[in-house]
Amino acid sequence: MTDKFAVALEKLANNPALYPKESMLAIEERRRSLFIGIPKESSFQENRIGLTPDAVKQLSDQGHRIWVETGAGSPSKYSDHEYSEAGAKIVYSTQEVYEANIILKIAPPTYDEIEYLRPAQTLISALQFGNLTADYINALLAKKINAISFELIRDKSEAKPVVRAMSEIAGSTVMLVAAEYLSSSNDGKGVILGGITGVPPSKVVILGAGTVAEHAARAAFGLGAEVKVFDNHIYKLRRLKQNVGTQLFTSTLDKTVLYNEIKQADVVIGALVAEEGRITCMVEESIIAQMNPGSVIIDVCIDQGGCFETSELTSHSRPIYRKYDVIHYCVPNIPSRVPRTASQALSNIFTPIFTEFSKYGGINEVLFTYEHYRSGVYIYKGSLTNGHIAKRFGMRYKELGLMIAVRN
Repeated sequence: MTDKFAVALEKLANNPALYPKESMLAIEERRRSLFIGIPKESSFQENRIGLTPDAVKQLSDQGHRIWVETGAGSPSKYSDHEYSEAGAKIVYSTQEVYEANIILKIAPPTYDEIEYLRPAQTLISALQFGNLTADYINALLAKKINAISFELIRDKSEAKPVVRAMSEIAGSTVMLVAAEYLSSSNDGKGVILGGITGVPPSKVVILGAGTVAEHAARAAFGLGAEVKVFDNHIYKLRRLKQNVGTQLFTSTLDKTVLYNEIKQADVVIGALVAEEGRITCMVEESIIAQMNPGSVIIDVCIDQGGCFETSELTSHSRPIYRKYDVIHYCVPNIPSRVPRTASQALSNIFTPIFTEFSKYGGINEVLFTYEHYRSGVYIYKGSLTNGHIAKRFGMRYKELGLMIAVRN
């Protein structure tokens, strides 16, 4: 019995599968450190900032350098101290912050700011097609930079995350604006946006069935208003009805029906998406003249030309004017009315983008790896890569995909 036990013990001792093994040491993924500069916005009433202090802390902990120009976060109620505590370096001149390899701005840089750019630098900002000129594009091309328009960036589902986030904010905000100007405190009609027992609800007409319209309709329904939506895309109307989850009046842009509803409406919101640079429907001045006195028009599309013939550009400091005793609100940058919320939304988009840039070794490498990021690039290594811009201004361009293929 003892011999059998000794033999079994010897076999057990000689079994290599039972030998203790060294555990593999976890190796952190090699990331490339990014150098990001956030200038103070100089454009009129641009109050947003691309990264919040929380996002700066997250990126700083990953080893990235972030420089923030003093006062850049003030319009969004973020102090220099908060950014400094989060790991950012506060710099005190615009020229200094432009030393960063990546410049993150909200509004496009002015001509003076373009002078600070240098070859191989990457600019991430809005493009604003409505205000674009050939001289502006040539000024950027002369700097031999990489330029990415964040409103053109798509995610893996082919959606535009920045456009959607800002549209959600605009849609939710416009109904608050409408309620404000319907009240008698702003010399409005003196009615509540919605209704109460025994009193008919206010009538809201929305032109367009996109993201702005969806969130505006949700807010209006929440307040008890009667909502009617017009758009020529049946699939958008169908999607809107499903997303809102309630019985919703929808119609194509039949002018007879549309104009009749506009004349009776308390609030009319223009939220049509421009197609090929043009708004698909323009409400004539003669119809606006027949609206009830004190009614409110909010033209969300004013930066694309507007939905109403009577629309004129306004600002946050002077947001309204009256024509035919109808209140017109035509501010082009509605999310800047709530800059802290808008900045948080933008930060939630840019933070994972920068993390991905770092993970794959930089912006160039990400463009070669992920096709959906290429949609935002309109200048690459000093060459125009956006065919729409080239066609608009009669300029030459290079396909970004072909440039990538040549490198590979």
